[in-house]
Amino acid sequence: MIAGIDHVEFFVGDAQQSSFYLCGAFGFRLCAEGGPETGLTGHRSLLLRQGGVRLVLTSALTATAEAAGYVSRHGDGAAVIAFGTDDARAEFHAAVEQGAAPVREPAEYADAGARVVIAEVAGFGDVVHRFVERHGDPDAFLPGRMQTLAPDPEDGESLFELIDHVAVCVAAGELDRTVAHYEKAFGFAQVFEEYIEVGEQAMNSKVVQSPSGGVTFTILEPDTTRRPGQIDDFIGRHGGAGVQHLAFLAPDIFTAVDRLQQRGARFLATPDGYYDGVAGRIGATTVDAAELRRTNVLIDRDHWGEILQIFTQSMHVRRTYFMEVIERRGARSFGSGNIRALYEAVERDGSSAAAV
Repeated sequence: MIAGIDHVEFFVGDAQQSSFYLCGAFGFRLCAEGGPETGLTGHRSLLLRQGGVRLVLTSALTATAEAAGYVSRHGDGAAVIAFGTDDARAEFHAAVEQGAAPVREPAEYADAGARVVIAEVAGFGDVVHRFVERHGDPDAFLPGRMQTLAPDPEDGESLFELIDHVAVCVAAGELDRTVAHYEKAFGFAQVFEEYIEVGEQAMNSKVVQSPSGGVTFTILEPDTTRRPGQIDDFIGRHGGAGVQHLAFLAPDIFTAVDRLQQRGARFLATPDGYYDGVAGRIGATTVDAAELRRTNVLIDRDHWGEILQIFTQSMHVRRTYFMEVIERRGARSFGSGNIRALYEAVERDGSSAAAV
């Protein structure tokens, strides 16, 4: 069974520079590294960690390396979403039997203290899914290929617990096919859907989730009968389907936002009018309205509880990938009001950038 997201690997032009930003602004810690000297042919990789979130940053060392082609087509972006499982071989063969295209056959990596089995299949666009089975030392990320570094002497805060969900943009007409693929090949189930209108643009959204609940994908496609908008822009700038954002689950979103802003992270602004209408939109809440307004945090609710969210500005040249911080106070799904508020904020941010 797929237990959750083991890690996400980004292919980037400069892993060192990307690491500097994520460690400096978001509090990640460098935990391992690999390159030709450790057996990573044509690439250099850095492992960053915070709480239960693991990010791998990989840069090509030659023009023909895999990461070079990805970055040329898409810019920096999430290229691998890895699923943790207790049997990588079985998950790989089951997915292939149900229609997933094989990318890498199962392989084992081991040293004296750890053993890791990995295998890969195609996902959406150029994104690959990696099945990861781990035994032994939990700090040994990829034995024999990446070297574990000494712990950072300065213990950092763990503002994030895990990756709550992944937001994916697909081209018009691809939403239903993508959902069906995840249902058949990976055993996911559709748990939510919504048609979202923002001004003259609109998009369809469906959410699929693994049986364990540990992996959640929010998949978006543009409505081409309406004015072209953000999803169209993403597809054009990214060069096809891809990961729009990762959502990091925080135990206390207000503390997280304050710490991240102190570090230099930049978030999308929310108009004051949004907060004036909160009570009428979702009723009484457990959250101080002044604290919401001060931090620009969005609030919504579902049948089970409240959901608090905030989104970063995109720091990528193509203005594609960004990040989300989310806190769930009982909520299990996604509030429709926040999705609309996100896209209105991204629209304003895009308009401001175009005017610069």
